[in-house]
Order: sequence, then C-alpha cells, then structure tokens
Amino acid sequence: MGISETQPTHPHAVTELCGEGIRLYTNALRTGRVARADAETAPCLMEFALLHPDPDDPDYLRPVLPSVALAQRLHPIEREISERRRLSIELAEAFEPLMAVSAQATVSTHAIKVLEGSERINSALNLATSECRSEMLTVQPGGRRLESNLVKGLERDRPLIERGVSMRTLYQHTARYSPETLAYVDQIPDGKVQIRTIDELVERLIICDETAAFIPIREDRRVALEIRHPGLIRYLIKVFEFMWSRAVPLTAGAPYETAPDGITDIQHSIAKLLVEGHVDEAIARRLGMNVRTCRAHIAKLATALGSGSRAQLGYLIAESGILKQEGPQE
Repeated sequence: MGISETQPTHPHAVTELCGEGIRLYTNALRTGRVARADAETAPCLMEFALLHPDPDDPDYLRPVLPSVALAQRLHPIEREISERRRLSIELAEAFEPLMAVSAQATVSTHAIKVLEGSERINSALNLATSECRSEMLTVQPGGRRLESNLVKGLERDRPLIERGVSMRTLYQHTARYSPETLAYVDQIPDGKVQIRTIDELVERLIICDETAAFIPIREDRRVALEIRHPGLIRYLIKVFEFMWSRAVPLTAGAPYETAPDGITDIQHSIAKLLVEGHVDEAIARRLGMNVRTCRAHIAKLATALGSGSRAQLGYLIAESGILKQEGPQE
C-alpha cells in the first residue's frame, strides 16, 4: 500500500471520544445494542469499556452505563490518590519533629503542625481564636450539625464578636434546612456575622486573621494541620474568596427555587455530578445531604426531563443543555 493510500482510522487521544463514537454509543443506549462491525469505526468505545459483547449474539455489542464505565477507570486512580494522601500524612508526621529542631530562633511556632485528637485540635483552635483581632473565615461543609457542636461554636464565637472581629462563614445550601444551624444563626447579633451558602464545598477550613489556618487531613477530622506559613495562608484566603463570591447570602432566601427551565438549582448541581459519573452516595456526600433526599431530587429531575431510566437520564441531561446554562452566582 502506498503512502497516499494510508488513512488514519482513529486520529484522537485515548482520553477522548470521537464524534462517531458518541453517535454510536448514543444510538446503542437508545436501542440497547450496536452491531460489532459498526463499532469497528470507533475503537475508543471499547478502549473506554463503554461496550461489551452481547451474550445472546456474538455479532452485537451492548452498551455499558457511562457511570459504571467511568467508575471502573477511576477506581485505580482514586486508589492511588488515597495511597498518596496516606503517605503525605505519614511524611508530615515524620517531619514534624525535624521542623521543630530546625525552626529559627525568631519563629515561635512551626509553619505547619500536625494536630492529632479532638482535644489537641480544639486547644489549638481556642488559642488561635483568642488571638484573633481582625477577621475570622470559616468553611463548614455538610448539612445538619450536632447541637452540642454548635453550642461549642457559639461559646467560641461570642468573645470574637464582642471584640469586634469580622466573621464570614460558608455553609452548603442544605444547612438552610437544619433547625440546629438556624437556631445557632438566630443567637448571633444582627450584622456581626456574614453567612452565605453554596451547593458544594470541599472540606472544612478555619482562618484567623492572616496568622493561622486549620484544615482536616483525615475524613473523620481527628487529625488536622495548623498552618502558620504566611504564603499558604494567603493562598487559602484566595480560595475562600473564590467560593464566597459564588455563594448566596443566607438572607437572600432559598436557593432551590425553580429556574425558567423547570429545574431547581440543586437539581442542576446533581445533574452535573450525574454526568460526571458519580453514584448517589458520592453526590449526597458532596452536596451535604442524605442519600434519600438526593434520590428524591434525582427522581424529580428524571420526571422533569421525561427520563424512563438512569442511563437515559444521563443522555437527556447532556441533550437538554441545562448544564450550559450554569454560571457563577453574583
């Protein structure tokens, strides 16, 4: 065969789906299968494990749910991330005593300190808040909170408010429906604390002035980092301001109102995570709600889009264009 006769059969990266692949896969979702011969023009579908042999007919292939195929490809990546996170914690703990030895005489505290156990974490938090004189920023992901924890938070916040410290707090939208959280907010003097909510938050964060910051490094929050490195704190403040600019003031009313397309804000957030391949439990955790509430929203989303199945819902979300209407909140 001459050079002029050679034609590329699949000219794109393995992390991409070609137009033909998308067309074939979409048709397979609608009809339930696709001819093996037709799928040869888009080998990316097999590379992504989006098709598997039809047990009833060797000449055909059946579609795999995109969420299942994505989970299979992400599993080894997430396992590696988890292992590296564990290693980072071990390294931080191993280097802590070395950092203490090498600290300069003019520096009274470590730049980064590992705090293990609730007692040690709370003690460091109490010290930092007692020294706070200008502004305290907090990020509190999750929905409902234990009343006992909110009482402790209120006891810690009152002296700050009395000293005139500016306080800004970010919750997730689901906190608006937590009686305990609302009761806590009612006990704060008007205008002393600014509170906003947003659909998704990554993890807890507390920043006192530009002096100290606290972040958890384990899911049970029994191990945290106390950060006193000025550069890192400035970076975390920028992260906070980025989220703050996109959040909704608590006084602005419920953010779950129905949009012109008939889909609520929270359902837009769920739709985005569904298309990304997240399962119900992961979506609920990221949006700070329980799984039952998450599934109720998914059911309403399916009804609004006329979906008869979970696989079809993902397709209809992509076809509806509702995700393209999302934009940063002012």
